[in-house]
Amino acid sequence: MMNEQTEAVLTGSDGPIDGIVSVIAQEGYGEGYIFRSIDGTLELIIARNERGYWERVAGSEPYFSGWVDELAEQINNNKQTLQWITEK
Repeated sequence: MMNEQTEAVLTGSDGPIDGIVSVIAQEGYGEGYIFRSIDGTLELIIARNERGYWERVAGSEPYFSGWVDELAEQINNNKQTLQWITEK
């Protein structure tokens, strides 16, 4: 399982957007993740839908649809790293 919070970076139109990702319970979805940018300009909540695909549940506007996949990839990578560390 992912730490309660971890750092993440999304690709913005003007450059990288640094933020913190936290695990949350998202009504109707179960476990979800919320990304909040360090500068407070962006918030993105993602969760898996009933078919197992990541989707945007809520967040600030405007947003890039590619952020869902970008954030999901970072979450999955973080989980794999933590699993490898705990298995050693």
